[in-house]
Amino acid sequence: MTYLKAVFGNDTRQFGMIFALIALIVFFQYRTGGLLLTPTNVINLFQGNSYILVLAIGMVLVIIAGHIDLSVGSVAAAVGICVAIAMRDWGIPWWAGILLGLAIGAVIGIWQGFWVAYVGIPAFIVTLAGMLIFRGVNQKIGQSLTIPVPAEFQAIGRGYLPESGPDTGYNNPTLLLGALLIAAIILGAWRNRVNQKKIGADLRPLWALVIQLALICGALLAATLLFASGRRGTSFPVSGIILGVLVVAYSFISSRTVIGRHIYAVGGNRNAAALSGVKSKRIDFLVMMNMSILAALAGMIFVARSTASGPFDGTGWELDAIAAVFIGGAAVSGGVGTVVGSIIGGLVMAVLNSGMQLLGVGADDTAIIKGLVLLVAVAFDVFSKSQGKPSIIGYLTRRRGPGPAPAAPAPGQPATAAGSRADSATAS
Repeated sequence: MTYLKAVFGNDTRQFGMIFALIALIVFFQYRTGGLLLTPTNVINLFQGNSYILVLAIGMVLVIIAGHIDLSVGSVAAAVGICVAIAMRDWGIPWWAGILLGLAIGAVIGIWQGFWVAYVGIPAFIVTLAGMLIFRGVNQKIGQSLTIPVPAEFQAIGRGYLPESGPDTGYNNPTLLLGALLIAAIILGAWRNRVNQKKIGADLRPLWALVIQLALICGALLAATLLFASGRRGTSFPVSGIILGVLVVAYSFISSRTVIGRHIYAVGGNRNAAALSGVKSKRIDFLVMMNMSILAALAGMIFVARSTASGPFDGTGWELDAIAAVFIGGAAVSGGVGTVVGSIIGGLVMAVLNSGMQLLGVGADDTAIIKGLVLLVAVAFDVFSKSQGKPSIIGYLTRRRGPGPAPAAPAPGQPATAAGSRADSATAS
């Protein structure tokens, strides 16, 4: 396990989630006779869950800040019906429809953020009210009808990278996109290592970096070939490009900007953050508004993929997004979580759905299994931490065999104190 920690930069929680995802993929690939990782199924899996992954990006920031948003499904449905009617009845172009949808999402976010941040009503109550209000808006405006959207608008939900270049048997733009992504990862890792060396930081062994890059780039290459080798006319979906841009942007915002650090500070300890000069009300307002904007985008992606907006759009989406975030490693109490982790959690749920569908498991049993997975994953970690024991990831990564002998107590220090410190270090 020491070698695994070196390879993954001691981020045990992160690579533990990746191992869980890989284990699910291997299990279902075996049980379905290889049907899970066919190009068509992988493309459909990714395209069919892109809107949930978009919601998970916004939801993880809300949960990190110590809140919850139950209205995202209803907001997505309300925005979807408004945009569909505007394009049908007002004749606005597809790009103006997208801008209109984002603007409506921002207005809804301002409304809910005001009640949470400046009135002080808990986000659970505000968004529960929003779930009812905007579900009613969806059905009142749409009159419980299905509203079609134009073909140009459908591209954001069911479009693919176009075919171009020589006939290689693969989609060439998808191959190019994968190659550029692999090159960017390698270049970024190398530049990061050079910068760390310049400032005298402790560096991981070079072999560990090489193995990590080989694993990541190998997985990306396999995914690229899967997406590029689908039936002609299909390739990497446009919704996947939108999702990728959001992941990069929000990962940067959450980890490299002042706003991102303030979100973690407010979720970790609101009083301490306020004493440090963090404007917690502004952070609460921003995360709620951002969530509604991303919910609007997710709703438009779903409507575009479905080719029409309907009265039952968005039902249960908030639960899928919240489950993805918690399975991805976020803490119920706030202050902990990552954008990438929420995406991995969303992919775990997507693979569960797809694998059980391929095995012929009914929707009722699928819901039971997903609920148990979420409950067990969170409950086991909470219980283990409350008992001072390793979490699930801790059990997977803790040192096996005899560890180093505990240090001798300092002069005048009781031996029991030294022993308790050693026990605490082992548990952590």
